[in-house]
Amino acid sequence: MHAHVLFKYNDSKDYFHQLLNYIRDGITAGEYVVLVENERNHRLIMNELSTRFTDKEMEYVHYVNSIHFYLSSGSYSPSAIEEYFTKTVQPYVENKISFRSWAHVEWASLNGPSHLIEEFENIVDQAVMQIPFSLICAYDKNRMPDYLKKSLYKTHPYVLLDNELIVSKEYQSRDK
Repeated sequence: MHAHVLFKYNDSKDYFHQLLNYIRDGITAGEYVVLVENERNHRLIMNELSTRFTDKEMEYVHYVNSIHFYLSSGSYSPSAIEEYFTKTVQPYVENKISFRSWAHVEWASLNGPSHLIEEFENIVDQAVMQIPFSLICAYDKNRMPDYLKKSLYKTHPYVLLDNELIVSKEYQSRDK
């Protein structure tokens, strides 16, 4: 199964609930979870997961620091992020190991033009189509200006709203 999903969360409780369920479902399915997250949340997540899973199961969670991920070139660059992502998932792809990914996207802290966000999401959407994996891109609903919402609905075929997965009517596939 592969899917590129936009998750617009309302608050931290909503965010952690969905994330922990996504990780649980991945571990249960025997899929590794590539978690792109900030350090503060990562510590909280790992503490909670350690109460739910064995050390062996915890090995299924691969942490990627979100600052390093999004700003690996020193500024927000879709091509640099794509390269970082490709390098991160290459061992899974080469060894035919199932994985899923969760990316916490905190654009409020980034100073990039909005067209770069859409460019990056289109790149990611293509990756999800080419490599069979699922990806949830989590954005804070309260920090999403209208132009960003429109862009994200165009670049994500699915949207997770109130525990329901819906098809985005605005989605525009960029099949190559």
